[in-house]
Amino acid sequence: MAFTAADVKNLREMTGCGMMDCKKALTAVDGDVDKAIEFLREKGLATAAKKSGRIASEGIVKSYMTDDKKIGVLLEVNSETDFVAKNDEFQTFVSNVAKIVADANPADVEALKAMTYEGATTVGDALTNLIAKIGENMNIRRFARIEGNVCSYIHGGGRIGVMVEAEGSLADETAYEAARDVAMQIAAINPLYLSKDVVPAEDVEKEKNIILAQIKEDPKNASKPENILEKMVGGKINKFFEQNCLLQQEFVKDSEFKVEAYLASKGVKLINFVRFEKGEGLEKREDDFANEVANMIK
Repeated sequence: MAFTAADVKNLREMTGCGMMDCKKALTAVDGDVDKAIEFLREKGLATAAKKSGRIASEGIVKSYMTDDKKIGVLLEVNSETDFVAKNDEFQTFVSNVAKIVADANPADVEALKAMTYEGATTVGDALTNLIAKIGENMNIRRFARIEGNVCSYIHGGGRIGVMVEAEGSLADETAYEAARDVAMQIAAINPLYLSKDVVPAEDVEKEKNIILAQIKEDPKNASKPENILEKMVGGKINKFFEQNCLLQQEFVKDSEFKVEAYLASKGVKLINFVRFEKGEGLEKREDDFANEVANMIK
């Protein structure tokens, strides 16, 4: 698999490694980006435990909850510019669509677009009309709908949205605030999993292999027997759980607690969460403003 200079640049942005190290890694794994990240981590060059797509397109993440907090929706709708994302008509459209998701429970985005919008048209046609009126492309990208006991948190005016689900009721104000505090932590830290118990076995095994390769890269460990190396891997895999599994993370508002223990002290048991970050994984539109003005003059 061939790779380009853009692939090297992208790998550098995802890992923070030098350009030459990224090029070497891509060469070693025949251009496979995922394998290149593992290669860099095994060599101790990449410090990030997970990769993330480039946060790129504009738009908004919106939440909606029914009054009884038994149905919650997270919805992402993208636009080309942040200016349009702040437009009142755009905001109203997104809010209306989030409520439609809650009420109608569509199977996917295409089914959502076929739903009735304000009794006169469909969601898809309403979106088309809005595009024509504002003059900028927009897209309903994704949504998540949870039925249960829900709580939401929106950060940065719609840059990040989180919805959490609890096993018991969140009607009590203390319980709801505890769930919201943890939703804020999810927004900030972006855990990969709810708990270490749900981490796929293949993910754990891959992480162990990476950790073992890192340990063996250190000359100080060259003479250590395998049983000692195994113990070192065990300690580091526990650290991996603490960093990437929500319930095993340190609670940011009170470091004496793990998240699971903090929630238990408030009578809350989380069973699910969803986190959307606006534009994650999408490429940002890069406009050359000077050329644009020049073209307008021509």
